Amino acid sequence: MATQNFGARVLRSAAALGIGVATGVLATLATQRHALESLRIRLEHLERSAHTQQDTNLATQQRQHWELLSKAIDDPDLAEVLDLYEGGVSPKQRRQYLFANALYTNLLFYYRIGNLSRDEFFKHVRGTFQNPIVREYWHATRQQRASIADTDEAELGMLVDDLLQQLEEADTEEWWVVGEPPGGPDAS
Repeated sequence: MATQNFGARVLRSAAALGIGVATGVLATLATQRHALESLRIRLEHLERSAHTQQDTNLATQQRQHWELLSKAIDDPDLAEVLDLYEGGVSPKQRRQYLFANALYTNLLFYYRIGNLSRDEFFKHVRGTFQNPIVREYWHATRQQRASIADTDEAELGMLVDDLLQQLEEADTEEWWVVGEPPGGPDAS
């Protein structure tokens, strides 16, 4: 009888030990899960903050770009500093080209911060480049664009180059149907 009681106690002790171990494991897993969830939330917050900071940096850069262009547009002496165009341009053309640059850069910025999809960027560019001065600007800055590669700006520049070629080859006055909007994950 004592052996039976002893065996029953051993079994109860082993069961209690097993339940205790299982409880400990479950508590550890719950703690780890909570810690992982806290890390995930913190990481998402950091990613949002980084994105917000990047947008802030882009906005600051865009504002500085516009301020510099505005000064150059208003002051022909300053505009000469930015005269990197192929062939000679008059002071009037230089101011027009600077403004065309500001228009294009604004579209590029809107795309970069996500206010325009690639498809919307394409459609806006197609309209903007109906202006012959904007087209002249684009052709006059070909060498400057050739110096950038492997960036979203270079990619969009090639998109504009292709569109302009299609517009020049088109045999229709309906410019708004010329060119195939880009496909891809961010197209509308």
